[in-house]
Amino acid sequence: MLRLEHVNAGYGDIQVLWDVSFRVKGNEFVVLVGANGAGKSTIMRVISSLISPTSGEVWFEDQRLDQVPPYKIIDLGIAHVPEARQLFPEMTVLENLELGSLSPKAKAHRKETLKWVMELFPRLNERQKQLAGTLSGGEQQMCAIARGLMSRPKMMIFDEPSLGLSPLLTQEIFRLVQRIHGEGVTLLMVEQNVKQTLAICDRAYVLENGRVVLEGKGKELLENEQVKQAFLGI
Repeated sequence: MLRLEHVNAGYGDIQVLWDVSFRVKGNEFVVLVGANGAGKSTIMRVISSLISPTSGEVWFEDQRLDQVPPYKIIDLGIAHVPEARQLFPEMTVLENLELGSLSPKAKAHRKETLKWVMELFPRLNERQKQLAGTLSGGEQQMCAIARGLMSRPKMMIFDEPSLGLSPLLTQEIFRLVQRIHGEGVTLLMVEQNVKQTLAICDRAYVLENGRVVLEGKGKELLENEQVKQAFLGI
């Protein structure tokens, strides 16, 4: 469904990604793990066309993503749940969710999608008229995920969904992510909570200094000595 082929990218004269290649198949749950500065968020920005690779190709189904502007990415079926949520704080929960369904296809099904999202996130249903900026951190993350779902995506990409959350809320967010995957949405997630994410994903890629250095099934990588030493402190 998604593939990156020999992607090099960065910011100005600073190169962050070096010959990055990986694939995500339809209905898979794939995770990118790595230390701060490994290039995980840069990969997400490349996929969303927020930055252009200096070389290489990014494909989603039969479309070259690196040749389309960012505003068309969501129309192709990709929803990006960004790091730090990036909601509109002075707008209500409902208004933020409606913004996720502005494409013609999503707008035509807004009512039924909103019903499904509110069943998935009952806490947001209770807070529809509340300003997004007044929600707790966990509720804001739920709102960001729900906004992405309102576009009726084929694939969702998550950038650090547990950032700044308590262990209890992190568990809740991970349960919701698994449920979304169970609904048939393909997932790609960047996450520093290595142990929990490797335990629930199908496959994972490990990044170091902008390069893919390991790949494999999530639970198999949990037992990898390199991963244990680098990320789990074992």
